[in-house]
Amino acid sequence: MRTRNAAGVMALCLGLATGLTACGGGEDPDAGTNGVGKLAPATIQDKARAAARQADAVHLSGSVLSGSAGGQGRSYRIDMRLKKDGGTGRVTSDAGSFELLRAGDELFLKADGTFWNRGDGATGGAGAAGKLNGKYVKVPTGDPAYQQLRGFTDKNVLLDGLLGLHGKLSRGAHTTVGGVRAIRVNGTDAKGTGGTLDVSLAGEPYPLRVRRAGGAGQVELGEWGKDFALSLPEKGQRVDFGGAGAGSRIPTGN
Repeated sequence: MRTRNAAGVMALCLGLATGLTACGGGEDPDAGTNGVGKLAPATIQDKARAAARQADAVHLSGSVLSGSAGGQGRSYRIDMRLKKDGGTGRVTSDAGSFELLRAGDELFLKADGTFWNRGDGATGGAGAAGKLNGKYVKVPTGDPAYQQLRGFTDKNVLLDGLLGLHGKLSRGAHTTVGGVRAIRVNGTDAKGTGGTLDVSLAGEPYPLRVRRAGGAGQVELGEWGKDFALSLPEKGQRVDFGGAGAGSRIPTGN
């Protein structure tokens, strides 16, 4: 009888879909989650990208390498809050550190005199740099820097560039990002690395962290859906870039 009972318990444990600790197995890492950890890796990535697009706002922080072909990329450190109609935050590169603010199509850049007066005459000399120091400088839509700088403040453009992994996808380990349970998706390309994407297992499957292929940066994403104030600078804090240095080009480092 004991042998039969023991066999029955063993059969019950082996027949359970989840590994219950009472049967001597490990705890199911997907128990109590949104379930995406059990999906195919391509599906996890698709759900993360869809959730990111639908979110009203997000906070991104980390480093990105742009134009990295041939090892000639430029590194940027970003700390941006973005939503559907604009964004605000700080960008740091070898050209210096500056703040960006965009509401609709109106884009402003704020930096100190050192950034504006880089010694190449790009902004019209020290006099113009002094006028621009600490002011919100409106970037004309026709300036070569406008589209590049706007990209840092465009939620969908920035996320689309960050969230696509390269190569063959595989489901990785369960992990945590900022205390939130997550599932990792790995990308493997011809060079052996296609980046990684950590996706939330709590609530909406938001992307929480992305490591770009080839060491081209890492960005953490959070505060999904958390609104923030976004308004144009006061007139006394604004300067028309075209009026400060006619024909000038904003020194983004390119």
